[in-house]
Amino acid sequence: MESFLLADRFQEHRERLGAVAYRILGSRAEAEDAVQETWLRLNRAESAEIDNLGGWLTTVVGRVCLDMLRSRSARREDLAGDDFPDPVLAPLDTPQDPEHQALMADSVGVALLVVLDTLPPAERLAFVLHDLFGVPFDEIAPIVERTPAAARQLASRARRRVRGAAPAPDPDLTRQRQVVEAFLAAARGGDLAALVDLLHPDATTRIDWGTLRPGAAASTVRGAEQVARQAALHARPAELVRMVLVDGRVGMLTRTEEGKLFSLMAYTVVDDRITRIDALADPERLARLDLSALEV
Repeated sequence: MESFLLADRFQEHRERLGAVAYRILGSRAEAEDAVQETWLRLNRAESAEIDNLGGWLTTVVGRVCLDMLRSRSARREDLAGDDFPDPVLAPLDTPQDPEHQALMADSVGVALLVVLDTLPPAERLAFVLHDLFGVPFDEIAPIVERTPAAARQLASRARRRVRGAAPAPDPDLTRQRQVVEAFLAAARGGDLAALVDLLHPDATTRIDWGTLRPGAAASTVRGAEQVARQAALHARPAELVRMVLVDGRVGMLTRTEEGKLFSLMAYTVVDDRITRIDALADPERLARLDLSALEV
């Protein structure tokens, strides 16, 4: 292939490669690095001998991502934001047109990143490639250096963990919003009993503090009573709140009286109870949020 033709053909696959890498890595910056590395490897390869460019690129980006996950584990370092992957924001009152429905469908995969962060690298990759992108196990096997049957088992184990840890949120966004607004009102009023009633007994809150708490970038609170106490403690009546969609879930952006972005919260509501709250309070990550979809 001529170099310009190769670049054009790569661009045809770039969006999908980025989506694969993001769901494997949980970081848009790292996903872009993985896609760029895939392009460099394509340039070094004998491209004329590649029969199925799409399959070849998916295999390569998978290997690159797997190496990155293993390196991350070996360093025993978490990415800032592992507890709250880079979010996709949208207006809560967006009409249910085809474009919005596509966003919602895509956000289901994004929300899984929170659970996928707990999986071993090979399990995570096998699950993402097969269950989210339909890659056959025959093609996944060489990436994870297993047989196709073993790759199938990796995905199966990951699937069971995902289903157990990430129950599907209520599909009714109106009901989700009612629950979240009731929770906010109870938190601002310091009504612990009402807060506990709105929480699942095993509810969790995960907060990415970032530079606000150096050395302890993220923290987790478990149990309805503890989550309720934390919500009441951190609620500020003067905050300006905007309800938004965060990865397909009802959430809220909060600002100070001066208009400074203070936090982003995403709520998982199951059977009219909040099972999980993801909070992003890192000023650096808040400053990088893409708010363009909300400017309507």
